[in-house]
Amino acid sequence: MKIPVFVSCPTTLSEAQQGSRKLILDMLEMLELEPRAIGVSDFATQFPLREVAVLARHCSGGVILGFEQFRVQQGIRKYGTAKQKEVTDLIIFPTEWNQLEAGVLFSAGLPLLVFKEPGLAGGIFDLGVSDVFLYDMPRSTSSDAEKRQLSSVFLKWQADVRRHYYEHCFK
Repeated sequence: MKIPVFVSCPTTLSEAQQGSRKLILDMLEMLELEPRAIGVSDFATQFPLREVAVLARHCSGGVILGFEQFRVQQGIRKYGTAKQKEVTDLIIFPTEWNQLEAGVLFSAGLPLLVFKEPGLAGGIFDLGVSDVFLYDMPRSTSSDAEKRQLSSVFLKWQADVRRHYYEHCFK
């Protein structure tokens, strides 16, 4: 039997992003972990945020895949405040659901694994915001050495996932 883990990932991805997602899902498969996600493996019968909370209670770990979903080249940050600042550099954002789902999973005490594309920041993708280490998003074109490094990250995390599963599901 596979252990369920929640995967937070946007549904619309570029070809390169799909390759990264597949690499991570293949790693979960290899470790006998079952990826679960609203709209993919599980479908909402009530409002989506409630479904996320319900699904999280049935999982023993979480993976947050921070892919770029929106980009801004210029704008105004903190508009109308004393700290208002014009932005002229490229800023990229993940799906808002990454932030919501990470919060639900964190509050549930689940072991988290967080990946982010270069340049992504804010919330769960900020260094030091949680006890979770942030990892660069792996690419499907990663070298064998990079894939071995990714494998070691997953092995450590899956040990925490298994510990959670056996401590919480067999009480």
